[in-house]
Amino acid sequence: MSERSLSLTAAPAHAGSAAGGSGGLLHSLAPLLTEWLPRQRWFAGKGRPIGGFTLVGATELLPCSAGGATPGLLHLLVRAHQPAPVPEPGHGADGPGGQDGDGGPAEEPEDCYQLLLGVRTVLPPALAPALIGRPARGPLRGFMVYEALSDPRLAGLLLERLRAPGRLGPLVFAREPESVIPSGLRPRPLSAEQSNSSVVYGTSYILKVFRRVGPGLNPDLELPLALARGGCARVPAPTAWFEARTAPEETAGSLTLGVLQPFLPGSHDGWQLALRALADGRDFTASARALGHATAEVHTGLAASLPTTVLHRPQLEALARDMARRLEAAATAVPALLPYRAALRGAFRAVAELGRGGYRCRAQRVHGDLHLGQVLHGPDGRWTLIDFEGEPDRPLGERRVPQPVVRDVAGMLRSFDYAASHRPGQADGGGGPEEWAGANRAAFCAGYADASGADPRAQAVLLRAYETDKAIYEVLYEARHRPSWLPIPLSAIRRLAAPPRRSPQ
Repeated sequence: MSERSLSLTAAPAHAGSAAGGSGGLLHSLAPLLTEWLPRQRWFAGKGRPIGGFTLVGATELLPCSAGGATPGLLHLLVRAHQPAPVPEPGHGADGPGGQDGDGGPAEEPEDCYQLLLGVRTVLPPALAPALIGRPARGPLRGFMVYEALSDPRLAGLLLERLRAPGRLGPLVFAREPESVIPSGLRPRPLSAEQSNSSVVYGTSYILKVFRRVGPGLNPDLELPLALARGGCARVPAPTAWFEARTAPEETAGSLTLGVLQPFLPGSHDGWQLALRALADGRDFTASARALGHATAEVHTGLAASLPTTVLHRPQLEALARDMARRLEAAATAVPALLPYRAALRGAFRAVAELGRGGYRCRAQRVHGDLHLGQVLHGPDGRWTLIDFEGEPDRPLGERRVPQPVVRDVAGMLRSFDYAASHRPGQADGGGGPEEWAGANRAAFCAGYADASGADPRAQAVLLRAYETDKAIYEVLYEARHRPSWLPIPLSAIRRLAAPPRRSPQ
């Protein structure tokens, strides 16, 4: 085989353009991607056929020549064209409570995906599981194309790009001015993936690569960066990041592509810690109280660093309508909700009534998808909050809208319920799941009040509404993906449908 270069430009391109090389880059990759993409955990359009692709951007990070020993690295932004999904209530990509789940809520059509493709003439046996395929035509004909993050050499190149800020075509690499990133750190891709992919470098850093991307600053960069610059030590401070500029010299159309943060070796997520405490019959309330304290510190930091607002009657009525609409859709899909529909709707009417009565609620930036799987307990005994991306199925602009802090609180309260019910009959002190969950829910709120000076339970109407909204989603999720787990959220539905005890807002 004669030596030849891929000859790709480092600029946005469309299928069939010169940037695609002879025969069209995207045309050659489309059959492979049509088969490969739906098998990836982070692909949002499962269950819907792919009608085609548009190449938004193609950048050659490392050239590859046929017959050479050096692998190539190709960065693509590809828009997948799919029929619109059937609308349904949507929350997060993770399963309820913090544990992983397969499948998820419906997505917007024509999602844009970030692909990092390795290119070799011969694929080493160790990389065989990463194979995407061998294009039959076009500029990649004769090459083996594979998932680049599985290749230590190519994953290491990404770190080198972040060590030396600059621009390559539409890609912009940046880092915090005072940060120092060592060279030669051994990369290790993480296997437990959801809506993104992650690579750990040595024991020092973790790089999160966003797979489904959209215009605007991703909250998983924006919020930790604001918190770190504001002096909050409850989040790993971003060290470096990279983005794509879809138009020259414009930032409005930028897409956040990846964030490098300190790795926290020896830390354990709250979900696993809670399950171990349940299995061993150990008390967890001290940890829950400390977690509430940490959550309040993060909320305080976000309110100090980013704009806040106040929700009045129109916003509260709109919030109630949205929650009621999700209830109706879920009850149609899961008849087990029908006996409780009227009572649950009352929780949302109460929010609208608050607004009509002149109640005002402060709103600010929040985590947006807080549960026990999104917090880490370090060897020093401190809690750290991670994954500020929010609910990946929701549009990026919606995830950046200020919201009441009780939304995060409600998510964590539901997570305690899930943990308790995950191991029924093994709660602390011989009590049942409800007693264990109740004790830790109360401890979390008490810790939050200690740090913030405001007990979230004082916002009983809003808290109940957000918890009800979350439980309704959980019913829909479990009915579709894990029917054996359906009794867990239905137990919460029965509790939430009972008449609430009076508590002033």
